[in-house]
Amino acid sequence: MANPAQSKGWIKNFSSIASWVYFLLIILQIPLFRVPCRSGMCMSPIHVTSSQLISSEIFPVPVIKGLLYPGAIVHGLATNMTFPKWENVLDLYNLTNVKDASAVPDLQRLEVLAGSYFSVAGAFIGLLKPGRMGMFGSLLLVWGLVKEGILKKPVNTDPSKTVYVYPTMVIAVICAFSMINYNLKKATRAAPARPIAKPLMSSSKSKLK
Repeated sequence: MANPAQSKGWIKNFSSIASWVYFLLIILQIPLFRVPCRSGMCMSPIHVTSSQLISSEIFPVPVIKGLLYPGAIVHGLATNMTFPKWENVLDLYNLTNVKDASAVPDLQRLEVLAGSYFSVAGAFIGLLKPGRMGMFGSLLLVWGLVKEGILKKPVNTDPSKTVYVYPTMVIAVICAFSMINYNLKKATRAAPARPIAKPLMSSSKSKLK
């Protein structure tokens, strides 16, 4: 029989590994889906989140560039083995004129937008303390993509502009669920014993009479 302390340590390590894998999937912008957004076609939660943050001016532009730059480096090395320039990051993601773009694509896909927010926040928070935010964001993304791809009739028949879910989305969902730390001590704790009611001395004597 496995030691509960060892089982708890193994689950904690597995949750930490899942948190790092989920973080890398998000921060390196590994394509998880393809969906129309304000900046054109978005393929990662950070791309969706960045287009919304720039248009709303909630965070400074350098902060948003910092979110996009790791993925831009991976994309640049994978395509032509070059490092992108810091000042050209917004151009690479078509975010320079996103403030003037129509907000209809984002408003029509609120589940994808909210799921992207939760996924990005869950990826960073999960490194400090694994929790349920990443799982909640992934479920919102899956529901929004399924709703968009199955329940709605496609308006555009161009394959490059239709909603698509990549197999990596399955890995992201598995990692999001694996990030949750279950407390085995509470789960395996036996229920407290209920006290057995003892009859009073007076009642027992009356029954004997």
